[in-house]
Amino acid sequence: MSLSAIASKATVSPSAATPSGSSAGTGAGSAAFDSVLNQMRGTTGTAGASGTEGTTGGAGTTGRASEDATEDRFLKLLVAQMKNQDPLNPLDNAQVTTQLAQINTVKGIDKLNTSLQTLVEGSKQGSTSEAASMVGRSVLVEGDTMTLPKDGVAKAGFELAAAATSVRVDVLDKTGAVVDNIELGPMPAGLQTFQWDGSSGTRTLDPGLYTLRVAALDGASKVSATTLAAAPVQAVTLGSGGATLQLGAAGSTTMDKVRAIL
Repeated sequence: MSLSAIASKATVSPSAATPSGSSAGTGAGSAAFDSVLNQMRGTTGTAGASGTEGTTGGAGTTGRASEDATEDRFLKLLVAQMKNQDPLNPLDNAQVTTQLAQINTVKGIDKLNTSLQTLVEGSKQGSTSEAASMVGRSVLVEGDTMTLPKDGVAKAGFELAAAATSVRVDVLDKTGAVVDNIELGPMPAGLQTFQWDGSSGTRTLDPGLYTLRVAALDGASKVSATTLAAAPVQAVTLGSGGATLQLGAAGSTTMDKVRAIL
């Protein structure tokens, strides 16, 4: 029996229905409940009782019903199923409770998905605003270079895997020769920053690009160190994956790769 047939039978008094017809109405009603639940889950199914949720080509994927329309259809089906139940084999209370629990569970999941999507969109907007505020500032990202400006100092950093009793930063020129050593002494584990003014003994090195190398020891044991380069944020671009920082000659990076903001 079709769903529309159940709706029409709902206007007939229980005394006018035969047991066999009522039994058929109950079975069709159960199938209709499954159809409504499947449509709420976004699965394929047959056309709804109202005729507004038709299929494509008779067996396509039905449109997702709105929350109010689906709940209204569910209640109509429930009333029709109860009116057309077999008097000799009435609908079990547990079955009704299960159907009500199913519709509430599906509605709850749908609302939860909507709330999570709202949180995700809000998080993306917050990340974009934070990234935009970095334009004109410098950030530390993984790299082993630092630029000595004409006026000012070069900035860079590194990250120690463990505490070190002695840390030394070697500065190398473009030929790979060591032009300066910066002794930093003992340092704790974690991210560290330093500055370099280009002076090496009695001479001052020319502005330009230099390479840094960190040597860290804990007594006689070597401590692992990750070098971090400072790069200016020139622009922020937006994509499906979020905000991307444009760092000029240093390329581009995402927010999660930024170790520090200088």
